[in-house]
Amino acid sequence: MAAGTSNYWEDLRKQARQLENELDLKLVSFSKLCTSYSHSSTRDGRRDSSDTTPLLNGSSQDRMFETMAIEIEQLLARLTGVNDKMAEYTNSAGVPSLNAALMHTLQRHRDILQDYTHEFHKTKANFMAIRERENLMGSVRKDIESYKSGSGVNNRRTELFLKEHDHLRNSDRLIEETISIAMATKENMTSQRGMLKSIHSKMNTLANRFPAVNSLIQRINLRKRRDSLILGGVIGICTILLLLYAFH
Repeated sequence: MAAGTSNYWEDLRKQARQLENELDLKLVSFSKLCTSYSHSSTRDGRRDSSDTTPLLNGSSQDRMFETMAIEIEQLLARLTGVNDKMAEYTNSAGVPSLNAALMHTLQRHRDILQDYTHEFHKTKANFMAIRERENLMGSVRKDIESYKSGSGVNNRRTELFLKEHDHLRNSDRLIEETISIAMATKENMTSQRGMLKSIHSKMNTLANRFPAVNSLIQRINLRKRRDSLILGGVIGICTILLLLYAFH
């Protein structure tokens, strides 16, 4: 009875090792396929779009990818089944002293299965990302070729639209910069106005206390108003010039 159960355990271990070896070889080939697909996609992107060979190569690699992915998934499923049988055997083993060694062996096989599964999904995800990127680049190249093969009138009209679009974007940017400068100037003038109001209030207080200083304060107020008018005129002229430059 013990010999029979021991042979059963050894058979399960042999099956697990055989499947692990097959998976190791398959995953190496699977990774090479993904790498070669990436390199061929890069080279194909530099070739003439009229060459149909890259498309045939890409289609062949896609079919090979699907086939290898199915084979690896089947091997992973078989290895999972063997691990489950090994787990059932360890749970039903009649010799407690052997359970620790059996559990250690089972855990090692489970770790290998987990590593292979993780590597497979990672390689598959990388391949799918590369293929999706290549499909997107192919679509972009197709649109470019379609644009280049269009009539001269349409191309000229499109170029004019693009130039007009760029001009409008530049105008919008200049207007935004002008508005930002105007807002900063407004905040600065508001701050200065508050300071001037405070100074004016203090000067009025002094004028009320010292009537002889009143004439001097009036002259200062006149000069201050004149400076404000000049500053406002300069800011207005600069703003108009910037707007004229933006729309021309």
